[in-house]
Amino acid sequence: MRAFIRQSAALALAFSGGAVVAQTIPTEIPRIVTKNGHHALMVDGAPFLMLGAQVNNSSNYPSALPKVWPTIRAMHANTVEVPIAWEQIEAKEGQFDFSFLDQLIAEARTNNVRLVILWFATWKNTSPNYAPAWVKLDNARFPRMTNAKGETHYALSPHSRATLEADKRAFVTLMTHIKAVDPQNTIIMVQPENEPGTYVSVRDFSPTAQKLFDGPVPAALLAKMKKAPGSWKQVFGADADEYFHAWAVASYIQEIAAAGKAVKPLPMYVNASLASAFGRQPAATYSSGGPIHHVIDVYKAAAPALDLLAPDIYARDHAAYLEYLRLYGRPDNPLLVPETGNAAEFARYFYPVIGMGGLGFAPFGMDDTGYSNYPLGARVLDAATLEQFARTYRVFEPMMREWARAGFAGKTWGVAEPTDPKANHTQVMKLGKYTATATFGQHQFGTDKPTGNPQPTGGLAIAELGPDEYLVAGFDTRVSFGLADGARGQAMLYDRVEEGHYDKGRWVFERVQNGDQTDYGLNFTGTPQVLRVKLATYQGNAVIPVGNPN
Repeated sequence: MRAFIRQSAALALAFSGGAVVAQTIPTEIPRIVTKNGHHALMVDGAPFLMLGAQVNNSSNYPSALPKVWPTIRAMHANTVEVPIAWEQIEAKEGQFDFSFLDQLIAEARTNNVRLVILWFATWKNTSPNYAPAWVKLDNARFPRMTNAKGETHYALSPHSRATLEADKRAFVTLMTHIKAVDPQNTIIMVQPENEPGTYVSVRDFSPTAQKLFDGPVPAALLAKMKKAPGSWKQVFGADADEYFHAWAVASYIQEIAAAGKAVKPLPMYVNASLASAFGRQPAATYSSGGPIHHVIDVYKAAAPALDLLAPDIYARDHAAYLEYLRLYGRPDNPLLVPETGNAAEFARYFYPVIGMGGLGFAPFGMDDTGYSNYPLGARVLDAATLEQFARTYRVFEPMMREWARAGFAGKTWGVAEPTDPKANHTQVMKLGKYTATATFGQHQFGTDKPTGNPQPTGGLAIAELGPDEYLVAGFDTRVSFGLADGARGQAMLYDRVEEGHYDKGRWVFERVQNGDQTDYGLNFTGTPQVLRVKLATYQGNAVIPVGNPN
């Protein structure tokens, strides 16, 4: 059916004035590059660190935007993730309305931010609620899954060609419109589908699905998993149901992503509603079929058009959060946290994300519409909570390109304040020749034992600039450098510690820190601070600070 594209009057005016597409010089299409197992999101031809924010699910209408931008400006985000719903653009089959998208792009440019488009379609947190009524209310044409009892499940079946073709057609039309109206690439990434998979039912048990389940495992997956041929049950045993479902869902998304990329090859990823970070739980208790960490290889085999699989992390536990980062940050999978809690304690996890070379970080629910997803996030997104994220983004905003380049080189480290008593309020980073020990809850002067901050707000990241030279930034912590494996009689000292900032890619010197400011380590309080640290070694005993009251 021939698509009918309705443009708003406001868009027509914007077009005539050149605000959206007219007289715009196209820029290099964003892409993700990998070298030696390290990754970079290239935007305008250079590495880009996404200081992100995701709006609430229902903030994807024009009336909500005035309540979005003040929050985005206040937190100094450079990228905003916004849903575009299938029901929103194709309420009637074959008739498309992109007026909100056009307004969103125009206002994003006015606010000098980039966009990530979240395609809510066949799956939004596993459900079809964002599919148009002509899809989600027609089980005969667009069948839902069947559970093991033979009952109709709530989720749409990934084995339905009709559903896939309808979703794909809408997505391709969306990407075609993006290509036409966004030659300067305000939109830098797209997420096709949202937290796919299903709850309660581990897979589709319909006759169509069962026939495939009883058949052979596809050769591409056998090769990826290094398995001998056989049926799903023969090859994967107890994991067969979940692996089969993951393959079906990933293959479905692969067709959509590949078709969209054929129009405009923007980076594309799919996010995961997570299973436990430790151990295995029954597949029916989480989003089976989604990109859970233990089926990443299934997705890699089934959906090569996806640039990465990303964890949506709402775990407040320090150990669990770091484990998710480890599980998803792989040589074949760039690390991106596109959704995390917006409670104040989540802000500190920005530091280990970028320390592991992450492409970006985005707390969820960042607008002033008044909605809270507590207990996943904050009870209320008040000024004090927002400031925990804003203070970090303010520091990294001027140097995000420099940091992204260091991450691409694999020369970054980061820590968040631990909550496990066994950690003794301490985190250690191994930098090769040196170690950096971050402690939390100490006076700036002296050697008192760390006791932790009143709330877990501390975080710190380090980037190597060259031999013996590091860029350091953070809050509410002290960091002390030392030799990792010094020879007898060898000691380390701070050759020079400059405080300063970046301005258009150039380091601007402010002052040298020495004496009390460095004797007991480098202190990062609630005051924004960026340090450029030059280390050196010499033969002799280490310096003993004078005037130590402890």
